[in-house]
Amino acid sequence: MADDPADPQSTSRIEVTSRYFISKDDITEDFIRASGPGGQNVNKVSTAVQLRFNLSENETLPEDVKSRAARIAGSRLTQHGEIVLQADRYRTRERNRQDALERLLDLIRKATEKPKPRKATKPTLGSKKRRLDAKKQRGQLKKLRGRGGKLDD
Repeated sequence: MADDPADPQSTSRIEVTSRYFISKDDITEDFIRASGPGGQNVNKVSTAVQLRFNLSENETLPEDVKSRAARIAGSRLTQHGEIVLQADRYRTRERNRQDALERLLDLIRKATEKPKPRKATKPTLGSKKRRLDAKKQRGQLKKLRGRGGKLDD
């Protein structure tokens, strides 16, 4: 478990993909009380984790990946450029820590995928004809609604 890249305690860097990594210095964790299962224990022990990743101060990820990550994070991104993830799915701190870190890594992995560029295409002749025929039919239907509407052929 000492060489596990998903474990923030093992090294000073966490591998996201084979090309990208993040520094564990960019991540802070706060433990808070969780809601949900746990019985009386839930009121005494802070098992939920609030993971903060400082995206704006990160120096290991390229700018295009950071901008895509910010877009994917959406409302989880603060004004100060931090991604905030809260994990309280499990009853133990360690499993919640792993869950939050894995969710962060998944988010960054999605951001490393470059979107496929859109190729402009022209409508086919058949699609143009179908569109015009549909417009004519619709116009005929609307003409029938009026007073004394007659069909044109």
